[in-house]
Amino acid sequence: MNISFLSLCGAALAGALAVSGCASTSSGNVYDARQARQEQTVRLGVVESVRTVTIEGSRSPIGAVAGGAVGGVAGSNVGGGRGSTIGSILGAVAGGVAGSILEERATRKDGLEITVKLDGGELRAITQEADESFKPGERVRLLSGGGVTRVSH
Repeated sequence: MNISFLSLCGAALAGALAVSGCASTSSGNVYDARQARQEQTVRLGVVESVRTVTIEGSRSPIGAVAGGAVGGVAGSNVGGGRGSTIGSILGAVAGGVAGSILEERATRKDGLEITVKLDGGELRAITQEADESFKPGERVRLLSGGGVTRVSH
């Protein structure tokens, strides 16, 4: 295969990873379309503790498929005849694994595990993207609705 075709496949993989990175978010400040205009329950409390965590990236089939395609094309350049076929298969498998790993790492995010003591005395822990800072002793709101709870000031 020629270099321009491989470059095109690499660009396709990068595009697939970029799109998959936009697929979901765990931010306290971002709502998806289904959450808009939905009533939420509001509870008040005080931050007890904050711990930094890592939120795993997505593992959709997009990374594996794109990586497999690029690996298969690259592997087909190995040898000739049967060697080319075996190279394509091994390249596709290796590319699929690599594409899946790259997608997960590219979409991984820093997060916070925020433990809140509600006014009623109950403790709740919520994990969300670290796009807002929280400190123990701060007064906060827990917004819950549609199976999602977020912490905000």
